[in-house]
Amino acid sequence: MKYVDEYRDPELAKGVAATIAAEVDPGRTYRFMEFCGGHTHAISRYGVEDMLPRNVAMIHGPGCPVCVLPVGRIDDAIMLASDPRVTLCTYADLMRVPASRGASLLKARAAGADIRMVYSTLDALRISEAEPDREVVFLAIGFETTTPPTALAIKQAKAKGLGNFSVFCNHVLTPIAMRAILAGEGEEATLLDGIVGPAHVSTVIGAQPYEFVARDYRKPVVISGFEPLDVMQSILMLIRQINDGRCAIENQYVRAVTRDGNAKAQEEMAEVFDLRESFEWRGLGVVPHSALRLADAFADFDAERRFDIHTVAAADNPACECGAMLRGAKKPTDCKLFGSLCTPETPMGSCMVSSEGSCAAHYAYGRFRDRSRARVERAAS
Repeated sequence: MKYVDEYRDPELAKGVAATIAAEVDPGRTYRFMEFCGGHTHAISRYGVEDMLPRNVAMIHGPGCPVCVLPVGRIDDAIMLASDPRVTLCTYADLMRVPASRGASLLKARAAGADIRMVYSTLDALRISEAEPDREVVFLAIGFETTTPPTALAIKQAKAKGLGNFSVFCNHVLTPIAMRAILAGEGEEATLLDGIVGPAHVSTVIGAQPYEFVARDYRKPVVISGFEPLDVMQSILMLIRQINDGRCAIENQYVRAVTRDGNAKAQEEMAEVFDLRESFEWRGLGVVPHSALRLADAFADFDAERRFDIHTVAAADNPACECGAMLRGAKKPTDCKLFGSLCTPETPMGSCMVSSEGSCAAHYAYGRFRDRSRARVERAAS
């Protein structure tokens, strides 16, 4: 297939769905986690779950960088922005994420803080060049996908001698989060049979970093593209592995992902960043070696050191179920706030803010199918 429409062809989708239905074992349940929020969005938008047999369940994972950022780090960003010397640059979907005591970056900006929405790290660099009297801080978030651009921006700032530019780094690592989910115990455990592996992240790090999942946890991983037919084919590949008793790392997204990934991007990341000893994730808690900080060679561009930031852990809204959803323990409809007190206009948690969040995706698409299914079930009864 060469064109995007082919990856959304309804007739092809029906054919894959029929193959899945023919090959599933009716005597067992298949539980697959789509790690990436982009997959969650695609599954909900295109009704992929409606085309699957009832014994194939999709579990939403923590792969939304806005969603996994803990409250304490957003509090830090608001504190930074309250400094009259500082211009804080960030992506738009972070602006409305709730922080402590009902605060948010959007409310801080309304109160007078200099917070600017940017499309890239280069926008923040341009602001620092244009306004040398301002301390320009880029609030960096994301998995391995967005880490190389941050690394390049820091190197450019150093080469240009931009002493007023720094980065508040919140880049996190995908394989370590997978390990944390698979290693969960007791109430924290998420029962999975396989994982739909992330696409964009894997273009950077490759398929090799997931091999521990098959080796240590005996679970298959299929790296998937984002289109609905990509996801459905990946689900079929997982089902076939389980039916065959295999545990392997397979790559459905062969048009973009290789085993070793993007070597140049990995080199840039390794030069600019070091591993943190630990980092808190919303939903997963404190996870060792799961995030990055600026290496000592680039300490002058580290906002945490420049402004002496010491994060204080802060609790989520106790009525919000975002944490449980991010580790796959609950679905959006399990939350009492969903669709009532919590909507995209009035989000109570991060999963309703980002377009890749499971609550936002289900609110936009899935809730209408829920109502249709309920009507069909009532009519049948």
